[in-house]
Amino acid sequence: MKVVIAPDSFKDSLDAAAVARAIAQGLAQVWPEAERIECPMADGGEGTMEAILAASQGELRRQTVRGPLGREVEAGWGWLADSRTAIIEMAQASGLQLLASGERDACRSSTWGTGQLIAAALDAGASRIVLAIGGSATNDGGSGMLRALGLRLLDGDGQPLPEGGLALAQLAQIDASALDPRLADVQVEVAADVDNPLCGDNGASAIFGPQKGASPEQVQALDAALGHFADHCAQLLGEDVRDFPGCGAAGGMGFAAKAFMGARFRPGVEVVAELAGLDALVQGADLVITGEGRFDAQTLRGKTPLGVARVAKRHGVPVLVLAGTLGEGYEQLYTHGIDAAFALASGPMTLEQACADAGQLLMARARDIARLWQVARG
Repeated sequence: MKVVIAPDSFKDSLDAAAVARAIAQGLAQVWPEAERIECPMADGGEGTMEAILAASQGELRRQTVRGPLGREVEAGWGWLADSRTAIIEMAQASGLQLLASGERDACRSSTWGTGQLIAAALDAGASRIVLAIGGSATNDGGSGMLRALGLRLLDGDGQPLPEGGLALAQLAQIDASALDPRLADVQVEVAADVDNPLCGDNGASAIFGPQKGASPEQVQALDAALGHFADHCAQLLGEDVRDFPGCGAAGGMGFAAKAFMGARFRPGVEVVAELAGLDALVQGADLVITGEGRFDAQTLRGKTPLGVARVAKRHGVPVLVLAGTLGEGYEQLYTHGIDAAFALASGPMTLEQACADAGQLLMARARDIARLWQVARG
């Protein structure tokens, strides 16, 4: 018996590695002799770096950088020496989790720290950068990241602009003469699961600005400022990419990566699966178990269970989901490679209790699934 265990994290409870470990322990109670392969997964948001490093035995490196509001933070980034690949998770340097809820400020928050992580990767000799851009606190069009890498954004008096998206409305000149030349020689892949353009009703400011603290009036001002930034970038580069799908991701970080780095956009779970070697692990497996905190119709938008199921189905392997909760529309996933899904709760309980007991609940559900599988298979 060979079982591949490839879950995402359970937010506010367990990281992906802990989820996989708990499931494996539950299966071991029924299948002590089975080959249980733990492959933590992610979809481009928080936990992506950890999942890749856990699956690939990569190296965790740390760098002190500017947080989204300028305070110094210690951010981790991943290094895969064999392939000279850097794994940079934007949330580590520019993420919402670095701010208290009352500190969220879409107008002033900056991606400068993410640029510092990219600079560290270039210093290490990276030939490939995987940029996971979920969980950002920013709406600056990636301008802070570019400034950390040498781009100068000047106002009408030739002075550097303040950081943040709103200040881009005062942009009069872009000076790219000091932009790090090493960017031309590195392959950049953006791991994201959204396809929003930079501006407009479906753009970065309108869709994601409110969750980062922007009022309706600020959303309009930020959208105009990003459009003004895009105008100047198009004039400088000779190409306008603001409407490219994904350029609105992470408050416009996708735009900066596409315009100035020629980034390639890929679903986050696809990137993680590749770096973790999931396809090879699934070959010859009897069962794949995946999971996430909430499994519902939103999973169809490129989340981990869907990506894992696509890999498993290429090899004809059945897929089961263990989830904290089963939300509205989860049954739709049954036509996309998921064979069955199970919630963890064993009875009425609060969210806090479910999060606290997630490990034990996962073990119990995995044990029950193994017993059912054993009976069904004779």
